[in-house]
Amino acid sequence: MSNLCPCGSGLAFEMCCEPFLMGQAKPKTAVQLMRARYCAYAMGTIEYLYKTAGPRVRKVFDAENSKKWAESAKWSGIEILDTIGGGENDETGRVEFVAHYAMKEQEFNHHEMAEFAKVDGIWVFMDGKIFGTDPIRREQPKIGRNDLCPCGSGRKYKKCCRQGAETK
Repeated sequence: MSNLCPCGSGLAFEMCCEPFLMGQAKPKTAVQLMRARYCAYAMGTIEYLYKTAGPRVRKVFDAENSKKWAESAKWSGIEILDTIGGGENDETGRVEFVAHYAMKEQEFNHHEMAEFAKVDGIWVFMDGKIFGTDPIRREQPKIGRNDLCPCGSGRKYKKCCRQGAETK
């Protein structure tokens, strides 16, 4: 019995995204490429992400960090929410999707509008707009367990406010 493709198409992997990831076929639509790229993350086939990226994305692509991130996540599915263009006879297309994954027992939803274009007749990922809040970025250095507590008590952080934070 065949394993179902991680992209959620309901097809066997061998009949769906595997030929794309193995370089045996090219996606005919932007949605097929989106699903194959999701599979590349889910299966750690990071080189496929680079190969299917447009020139601007390739310039900033970090294969090592992409691989670490992809392997640290447990991928649970992708939902295609909307498409604009991206058909076999189109030159450009957009695919709005939500990729579901978990990291360290916490579930996440990556919601994005991905832009695709044909380059020399082959679909590639050009750019994406992520929906939702931006990640929280720390302005101050992280407080270590043995640093003085920032509340001014004179006690170590691990014996002061950190204890209260752990129970919240």
